[in-house]
Amino acid sequence: MAQMKALAKDTAIYGLSSIVGRFLNYLLVPLYTHYMPTESGDYGVSTNVYAYTALILVLLTFGMETTLFRFANDERERPDTVFTTAFATIGTLTALFMALLFGFITPIADYLGYGAHHEYLLMMGTVVAMDALQALLFSYLRFQRRPLRFASLKLLFIFLNIGLNVLYFVVLGKTSVFYVFFINLLCTGFISLLFIPELFKIHWHLDGRLLRRMFSYSWPILILGVAGILNQVADKIIFPLVYPDQAEANVQLGIYGSCVKIAMIMALITQAFRYAYEPIVFAKAKEADSKAYYADAMKYFLIFTLLAFLCVVGYMPVLQYILGAGYREGLGVVPIVMVAEIMMGVVFNLSFWYKLIDKTIYGAVFSIVGCVVLLAVNIFLIPRFGYWACAWGGVAGYGTAMLLSYVVGQRMNPIDYPMREIGLYVALAAVLYGVMTLVPTSLPVWAQVIINTVLIALFAAYIVKRDLPNLFEELKNKGEKLFHGI
Repeated sequence: MAQMKALAKDTAIYGLSSIVGRFLNYLLVPLYTHYMPTESGDYGVSTNVYAYTALILVLLTFGMETTLFRFANDERERPDTVFTTAFATIGTLTALFMALLFGFITPIADYLGYGAHHEYLLMMGTVVAMDALQALLFSYLRFQRRPLRFASLKLLFIFLNIGLNVLYFVVLGKTSVFYVFFINLLCTGFISLLFIPELFKIHWHLDGRLLRRMFSYSWPILILGVAGILNQVADKIIFPLVYPDQAEANVQLGIYGSCVKIAMIMALITQAFRYAYEPIVFAKAKEADSKAYYADAMKYFLIFTLLAFLCVVGYMPVLQYILGAGYREGLGVVPIVMVAEIMMGVVFNLSFWYKLIDKTIYGAVFSIVGCVVLLAVNIFLIPRFGYWACAWGGVAGYGTAMLLSYVVGQRMNPIDYPMREIGLYVALAAVLYGVMTLVPTSLPVWAQVIINTVLIALFAAYIVKRDLPNLFEELKNKGEKLFHGI
């Protein structure tokens, strides 16, 4: 029982620090979109460069975060040896990356369209190198079960980053994307310095044979990670490369990137669900009613994400003011991107059939196929449809992975999902969304909000009448079983 309490406490700290951190980061969106003019294209530059850093970070960490947990928990290995072997691997990769970046900065910058701003790439290249090393250090804190140290460093970075951005943009009146990257470099460097005490406490020892075993374990994780991150950032990387007008590309990408931030509310919900649900799945795997539990979890996940979808769309007349006026023309993509995020959540729910039977290769295949679809849509349609192609590319990519995972899963490890009930909720949400789009934008904001609130209340009332009593009864029964078990 004591171990379960410790697990619950640690999970809460890790989850809260991550979710709060991402939420606080969203506070930078109104800051940037109100202080960086749309026509400057600076927010588009930020969106593009951060997409590259996300991809490079996955490459540099090389799957070693997961590999660290796997081998450090092996009783035959010394945790410090596992850590230092992994750290040496990432350190070598980051050193090679930095040498290539600084040695070939001119052709790299020219190709990416930043020939006049080498400093952008040099600053963010240094940031992503430090982030790669920090990623392993943060993983080692988790292995050592030091959630408070983990959370304090994560939140310190966020608060320092926000504070400096407010200072530079609001107080000092800076409006250039240069300061976005410069502040990130300062904050990342400061956090890196705070890890020095951890490095001195480690007994450094490299093991060549262990490295080969770790490498064999980590490279498939790398492939899966690259496919996964491309699904998230490929559109933002491809956009400036295929859009006909380079200057206009940065403007359009800035509009799209800012609007996507509003849609990321769905990502927060999915992440919170994942933190709560993932540990339970593996714990219930051997129980007789596990498949029924997974089916119900899928239904309730969709119910509450659809409710969140309607809330965001319904209150868009108010939420739009998060963005600067010049960025609001792209708000039409928000519902599309949110649908893609819901699909990603469904893929996560469906993924457990192959995780529980140790067939994770299926997950890699589904992710790669979905990624290929997303890339194709973006490459061929962005020149004609702009950022609308980015939004629909996400739906196409995640939709493909979702359908593959469901169809193959029902053959390999069938689960009786309540498709009729799920279909009713999806249909009702679609109808209510359609009605919301018909509400005249010429009405006062308060009138639009009232009408949409009534529509959201109808959906909530349907949940309460149809499923909430069953959910409460199920939770009550599970609580009683847990109490008697204790």
